[in-house]
Amino acid sequence: QVQLMESGGGSVQPGESLELSCAASGITSTSNVMGYVRQAPGKEREAVASIYLHGGNLRYADSVKGRFTISQGNAKNTIILRMNRLKPEDTAMYYCVADPFPKFLNGDGLLRNDFEFWGQGTQVTVSS
Repeated sequence: QVQLMESGGGSVQPGESLELSCAASGITSTSNVMGYVRQAPGKEREAVASIYLHGGNLRYADSVKGRFTISQGNAKNTIILRMNRLKPEDTAMYYCVADPFPKFLNGDGLLRNDFEFWGQGTQVTVSS
C-alpha cells in the first residue's frame, strides 16, 4: 500500500521562504518519479516540480523556475521542495505526488498533474 506523508507549509509574507517535504512508503520501484502539484481555489491543478529519484532528472513549471528547488531527501523515496521568494500567486494547496512506473523518466513528460498516488495536501498561503 503506497502512502505519501507530507509536512511543511504554512503562512508567510511575500518574499519569504517555505519548505515542504514528503516521504513515500510502499514503493520499491527504481523508476519512481515524485513531485508536487498545486491547486488554488477556482483554478486548475498545476504541476509545480518533479524529480526522477533514481536518475536525478528534474522539471519545473515556468512559474516557479529560479525560485523553487526540488531535491531528494536523505531517506529513500523522500523529496524536499524549497520555495524561495514566494509570491501571493503561489498560494495554493500543495499535493505530494508519486508514480512508481511513469511513462517518462526525463524531459517535459516528467512534469504532469496526473500522478498515480497523491498525498493529503498541505496549504501554502502567501499574503501581506
